[in-house]
Amino acid sequence: MECKVSWNGPSGMSFLAQTGSGHLVTMDGAPEGGGHNLAPRPMEMVLLGSGGCAAYDVVLILKKGRQDVRGCEVTLQAERFDTDPKVFTKINFHFIVRGKNLKPASVERAIQLSHDTYCSASIMLAKTAEITHSVEIIEE
Repeated sequence: MECKVSWNGPSGMSFLAQTGSGHLVTMDGAPEGGGHNLAPRPMEMVLLGSGGCAAYDVVLILKKGRQDVRGCEVTLQAERFDTDPKVFTKINFHFIVRGKNLKPASVERAIQLSHDTYCSASIMLAKTAEITHSVEIIEE
């Protein structure tokens, strides 16, 4: 896996990232750090990447388990140290999973498998942060 991150120039703190799969993402810093608040912060990207990784796993596991999953959202609430390095110290993943006749035990198992085995991003973050999760299942 590879990516390239390039500073956009001396008038701010924005960066353009190109992923190995050819996609572009812009990041920007907070105004107090010289940014213009035009794009997500790099640490927000870390958090959203972890959410994307976990949601992907949950949907895939439920589909493989022949569950009729029709939607999956995850909202992440995180806390960080106040001083540098401002690593994440607590992260809660709140899953909202929609489907028809979803088995709660299957949804819980999918979330646990993601956090314990498959989601590399959340497993890395668990080295510094307490990872918790909550789930809401909505029948469609």
